[in-house]
Parts: sequence; C-alpha cells; structure tokens
Amino acid sequence: MAKDFGTMEDSNRSANPSIHEVSDPARRLWVHGGLAALAGSVLAPWLAGCASAPAGGAPLLGFKGIPPTQADGLVVPEGYVAEVLAPWGEPVGIPGQMPAWRPDASNSAAEQAVQMGMHHDGIHFYPLEGSATHGLLVMNHEYVDDGLLHPDGTKTWSADKVRKAQAAHGVSVIEVALKDGRWQMVRSSRWARRFTAFAPFAVQGPAAGHALMKTAADPDGRTVLGTLNNCASGMTPWGTYLSGEENWAFYFDGGDSIDADQKRWGLPRSGFYRWAAHDERFDARRHPNEFHRFGWVVEIDPLDPTSLPVKRTALGRAAHEGAWVGVTQDGRAVVYSGEDARFEYIYKFVSRDRIAPGGGRANRELLDHGTLYVARFDADGSGRWLPLVHGQGPLTPANGFADPGEVVIKTRQASDRLGATKMDRPEWLAIDQAAREVYCTLTNNSARGAPGMPGPDAANPRANNVMGQIIRWKEDGDFDATTFRWNHLVLAGDPANARPEAQGNIKGDLFACPDGLMLDARGVLWIQTDAHATQMYKGEFARIGSNQMLACDRTSGEIRRFLTGPVNCEITGATMTPDLRTLFINVQHPGETPSDRSDPAEPDKYSRWPSGQPGARPRSATVAIRRRDGGIVGT
Repeated sequence: MAKDFGTMEDSNRSANPSIHEVSDPARRLWVHGGLAALAGSVLAPWLAGCASAPAGGAPLLGFKGIPPTQADGLVVPEGYVAEVLAPWGEPVGIPGQMPAWRPDASNSAAEQAVQMGMHHDGIHFYPLEGSATHGLLVMNHEYVDDGLLHPDGTKTWSADKVRKAQAAHGVSVIEVALKDGRWQMVRSSRWARRFTAFAPFAVQGPAAGHALMKTAADPDGRTVLGTLNNCASGMTPWGTYLSGEENWAFYFDGGDSIDADQKRWGLPRSGFYRWAAHDERFDARRHPNEFHRFGWVVEIDPLDPTSLPVKRTALGRAAHEGAWVGVTQDGRAVVYSGEDARFEYIYKFVSRDRIAPGGGRANRELLDHGTLYVARFDADGSGRWLPLVHGQGPLTPANGFADPGEVVIKTRQASDRLGATKMDRPEWLAIDQAAREVYCTLTNNSARGAPGMPGPDAANPRANNVMGQIIRWKEDGDFDATTFRWNHLVLAGDPANARPEAQGNIKGDLFACPDGLMLDARGVLWIQTDAHATQMYKGEFARIGSNQMLACDRTSGEIRRFLTGPVNCEITGATMTPDLRTLFINVQHPGETPSDRSDPAEPDKYSRWPSGQPGARPRSATVAIRRRDGGIVGT
C-alpha cells in the first residue's frame, strides 16, 4: 500500500474542481463537532445504526482489546496464538523447485522466482474440496526493499539485481493445511505458482490489441510480461483472484520528455527502482506504450494451475488498490475499486452478463463486457455513478478519446472530464452483500487544502488530513444502481486531540490511517492501518501505537484493537477459513522507515521480526491466528 504521496500533476489537480467548490460550507461544520451536527439531516436514520448488522443485539466482539505498543513483535489478545506461516524467501512448493532461503540474501533471481516474494499484501483463502483446514492461499507481493533483497544492498547495480527484484514482485499461490494443531505449507504442491514482473499475462477487454498497447516486443498488444506493485485483492464468486496493480508508474524512467498523458499518471524523470538501466521496456522514452500496459486489475484462477492470468482492461486503468465483487439480484458481477493516490477516484464496473456456473473457465469473458462508472459524492449525502462510456458526454474524439479502448487506458482523464469526486486515497473496500452497502478506507491526504490543491469537501472533510476516514454508501436499490446515499462510518484520530486535522470520532480504541478492510461472515468489520510515526506527534504515537488491526461491531459502533505489529511494519491482507476459526494476515516491511534505507551491513537496525535473532534480516510474512480453544476468531 502506498504512502501519502500523489501522482497527479498539480495543475490538473486544481483544474478539475472538487465538490467543495459547490458544497454548502455549513454542512462541513460537523467535522469538528462530531456526528451530532449531521444527525438532523436526511442521514439520521442511517447514523443510528448500520443496516444488515446481525440482529439480536448481542455484542459481536468477545475478545479483550489490547493496548497500543511500539514493541518489535506481533501481539494478539489473551487466548489467541499467532504463528508465522510463509515468510519472504520460503519456497512456494513447486515440485522440484524448492531452493532454501539463505539468510544472507544470496539466493539468485531464478531461485527468488520460485520463492515467496517480498512485502506480502492482499491475501485470500481458497478451500480445497470445501475444507476449512486445507486450501490455497493466494497473495500479492507489493514491492521490494533492495537494501535487504541483495547481499550488498544497493551499493552496486546490475541486470541480475533487477531480475531478482522483478522476481520478488507479483503474486504467490501456496497450498496450506492444518496439521497437528499448526498451519503448514505443503512442501510439494501441484497448485503452487509464482507470477512475477516477467511472467506472461493476457490482455482482454476494450484495450486488448489497441494501438496504445502495442510494443516492438508485442506488436499485437495482447500479451504483457509481468504484474507489479500488486496491492489489495478480491476473491470472485466464481472462484478467481483479483489483484490490483497500484503504483506502477514509478518503475519507469521518463527522462526530460514526459508528455501530458504521462504526467497525469505521475511518470517520474527517473524510476524509483532503477529498472530501466537493465530492462529497457521500463524506459518510457524508448517504449512509451509499455507504460500503458500496467495499472490494470489482474484476474488469476488459482484452482486451474494451467491457466494464464489476464489483465481485465474493462475495469479501467488506475493506481488500483484492489477489486471487490458484489452480485446483483439477477446474478451479474459488480466490481468496486479505488485508486490509492491523493485526489483520485472510486470506480465500479457492472458486468453485462450473468455469472455462469462452472468456476473460472465458465466466466473467462465475464469481466470483459459491461459498464465502468466513477463516483461523485454530493454534499447532501447523495451520490451518483457517472458512466465512463465512449461517445457519452465529454468522452469524445474531440476531447482525446478516440474509441472505447482509449477511454479505459485514460481512465483518470475521463474521470476528470466527468467531474468525479477527488478522494483522500481510496484503498480497500468491503461489501455487505445483503444490505447493498459498501465501505471504503480513505487512508489520508496531507495535501488536502494545501496551496493550489482541492480543499475539504463533504466526503473528504479535513484539510491536511493526516488521520484518514472510512466512508460508506448504500446503493439506491441493487448494486447496479446509478445513485446511492453515503456517510462516514468513522473519522480516524483522537477525539481529544487539539489539532483539528487529527481529531476523530472513534468509539473505542484509537487508530490512524485506515487501510485494509475485511467484512467477515458474522458481520464484523476488520480494519488495518498504515500510519507512520513521522506524521504524528510523540504523544499521539504513544496513544495510537504501531500499525494494527482492529474489529468494528457495526451495531454498537465500538472499535476494539485486536492485533499490533512489529516496529515500522504495516498490517496487510486479511482472510478467514470458512469456519472462521483461522484468520490469516500479512505483516509487511517490518523495520522499514520512510527516511532511512535498509543497510545490509546492519539489517536489524529497526526490526528483527520474525526470527528475533541478532543480525537477522526482517522478513514480511503470512501469519495464522487462532483461538487456543479452537473457537471462532473475534468472539
């Protein structure tokens, strides 16, 4: 998941007005006075409680909340056990290709390509034969720390190092089983796979074969090598995995000839990872169309080990955090997504066709046909889905959209034209299927209200928003509705904080910067955070603590801290077994700091997790969490 930075050209940000410019300022006063000021509005019935929360009034949260901490360890409530399952560098289990992890980071690029990637993120559990104790875990690997990935860090640079970094990106599929009371990886599995930044991906949908997708290496524009910066993920009702390509723009070198389109997508002069020096396709000057081949939602069928993953271009190109699926009453798929960048947008895609029985194979073209929309949140608590359809409104050749393929390739520009609402980094979403409700984390946006930038609006109500919020909406009818009603579930931060930008209205345990979300089958909303000590005062950090995972009882509104992570980590990804007796989460980048690159000479400077051994490289890892008595997690 990205930190708080933007990719959008400042002039473009200010040119497309945020809805604060047409909102009634009086409606924004409730931010500093709590939700009471809004209670008399048309949203009052919804604020009183969350629709479709479990009936009966019994409390959903049965664990004792834990205090905030800054310790270098993973802490869970009394009565729970947390066990490391699949750390970076562990072989994924491909038969005959299981190189052991080397603590000095001397594994080759070829070995890394069949090992767990770095910086675990979105994750889902796929039962095998309906089992709650045997299945597949599919997870993203968002990015890498080159200082830890190579024996000498970044002191030298080479094609082999670039190849290894590319191998540590992407997606892993592993087989796991609960044996002798402990979750274990199955060491030789026909299901095990790795998708890297050089693995082949098919292109389908409106952009497939488009002139802007063609390169010298792929003159047909239908096969892309690699997926990268994969962040959050969704599991489809037909059994596939959706992975979002997030901050892909920063892997490219733009040099001094960045055009308006590239600038709108944040192409830097020099890429953050120096790949272009040894893989010329990441040099946008030499291969400008390669830049268009990333930023898509990727679909993977983990239950078909022979299947080719697909970039679904009908869902639009964006800094996709992830993608989550609701189902209309007549059986069509509705895919929601947000792009994690300051002042960017929330989308949904409504499929033309119904979901067919038969799993991934029967739905190979389902996400290639339908309508893509972008959200506008109005100040009166209503909202509208604006169709991103070629030929409608301003999306015409005269405005730079020659055909449907160009609309999805330039999804941001199309959304600018339609006047969609610029959001505070929309990240994970969670869908309440029965209630037709959707929740979305807006992690933070320190540029909100800065000179030349959009100011606060109803949906994004705080300037210099360092704490973030969770927004929710209820569709007016079915998931394919074009209008909705919205409000905020919570504003993160401390209600007693003297800084207006850090004040919140949390009922229960404090947190900052909501990021990951999961709604479990009982109706508990699990919240994960991506806060950094650098954006908080010392006292605030002490009260809020390291990044964590919390549980929200949507009936009572109580939020209770369930887990805290190691120093400087991020808690990412959440998935449960069907019986709700195991919770899998990922711990990402333990020990990372925004201002100090990892030093291979002192790899444990900030964290030794998970081994705890002196001199050990910190490793992102999957963790299995269970109740010691075998009961349902969270009760």
